[in-house]
Amino acid sequence: MTLYRGFATVGGMTVISRLLGFVRDILIAAVLGASAISDAFFVALRVPNMFRRIFAEGAFNAAFIPLYTKKLHEAGEKAAKDYAAKALAGLTAVLVLVVLLAEIAAPWLVMLLAPGFAEDPDKFSLTVLLVRIAMPYLLFMSWVALYTGLLNTLGKFAAAAFAPSILNFVLISVLLGLIATGNGQDEVAGVALAWGVAISGLLQVAIVVFAAVRTGLRLKLERPQWSDDMKRLVHLAIPGIIAGGMAQISIVIATIVASLEGRVVSWLYYADRIFQLPLGLIGVAVGVVLLPDLSHKLRSGDHDAVVDSENRALEFSLLLTVPAAVAMFICAEPIIRVLFERGAFTAIDAQASAGMLAMLSLGLPAYVIVKALQPSFFARENTKTPMIYSGIAMTLGAVLSVVLFYAIGPSGIALATSLSGWINVVLLAGALRKRGEFILDARFRSAFLGIVLASTAMGLGLWWAASALQPYFDPGYGLLLQIVALAALIAFGLALYFAIGTLTGAVKPRTFVKDLLGR
Repeated sequence: MTLYRGFATVGGMTVISRLLGFVRDILIAAVLGASAISDAFFVALRVPNMFRRIFAEGAFNAAFIPLYTKKLHEAGEKAAKDYAAKALAGLTAVLVLVVLLAEIAAPWLVMLLAPGFAEDPDKFSLTVLLVRIAMPYLLFMSWVALYTGLLNTLGKFAAAAFAPSILNFVLISVLLGLIATGNGQDEVAGVALAWGVAISGLLQVAIVVFAAVRTGLRLKLERPQWSDDMKRLVHLAIPGIIAGGMAQISIVIATIVASLEGRVVSWLYYADRIFQLPLGLIGVAVGVVLLPDLSHKLRSGDHDAVVDSENRALEFSLLLTVPAAVAMFICAEPIIRVLFERGAFTAIDAQASAGMLAMLSLGLPAYVIVKALQPSFFARENTKTPMIYSGIAMTLGAVLSVVLFYAIGPSGIALATSLSGWINVVLLAGALRKRGEFILDARFRSAFLGIVLASTAMGLGLWWAASALQPYFDPGYGLLLQIVALAALIAFGLALYFAIGTLTGAVKPRTFVKDLLGR
């Protein structure tokens, strides 16, 4: 099945990127710890990422891919290529303006994102400088997003999926240089990392452009034109931009709350890095592959194929996400301790980050399900409904982050994030079911029961094994023994899950391999 091969390609490249990201974050934790410099860098990195998610990735691709696919089916390759060139010109014009305005408004952006930093003038000034250095990353990643959408529509997933690894390669190189020169605790470390972010964006553009040219997609950067096609693109993109803005507002509120107490921004960052591994591996893979797949099938009028793709995407998502969520909840502390507790990252930091990771894990299935449900709207050129539901979910999440922070402490921010995801799932699933656009088939229902049973059994086994191995997660035993103990715990959980899953019928190794190979 092409769908599974796409999931495997994007997921495999994402694993490489996330593993490199762990190496990067281990080095950041060891070099910077949870310090003023790390807080400044993480907030600075969040600014271009925030705008990228609003303008480039979610909103743009949700509107662009279905329209590009439609043009490809109805008017041919040349017309589709011309349309892509016009979209590139328009996107570039808008984002050059956004980057220039953000460079000017950097102090106000930092004040908005982290008002607590104003109490430390040096920390605030460093954050503003890092924002200005890293901001061009937004423009570069917007180009990457467009070329990624083109390549994915044509079934070319590998190059675009590998591109994010470049950021980690560059930052790892910078961190190793800082270690070698002994500048890890100086402000120069933050400046060097910010330059690394900007340079990595340019390198990622080079990779996806090269891959596109090899497929015959050589786009010229022309003067922007306000044509009917661009009006339609903007009409579909605006709801996505609004939805992305709402999502980022909730992140801004969470960061504001976190910045009111020292080190919380960094604790949340390290926990989120673990959370993003399965979310990136599964959720991103499903979202990236499913949208062009559904767009093609809807244009072909194959309703049965659409239903099958939606069910298989959801089944694949839960097959890996539910056990991952259970494992992260039970093993949050061993994972954080082994990966980060060394150097400037203390036992107190590890315990706090582990509490946040446990709360984030509760929402992992929700965020992956959202990635599987939203393409069903986008492929039908409906970006308004997901916008409204995202707005409701994120607004409630923002309110909950404030309430729960004061009720249960820093981990309340992470719990609010999880609850927001589940609110969005309920709204999206309810709308699709009401419209008859999503029908759960018998194969999915059977698999889901098996997934729940296998995940429950795995959770009980991990709870016992984590207790038995607890002493060996202490840094006093040395990194090698820590890694061996954590690897043994993970291997035990995986073996138990897949064994029980095979018995319940949730996991079908032979069928999955055949689908993966297209046989």
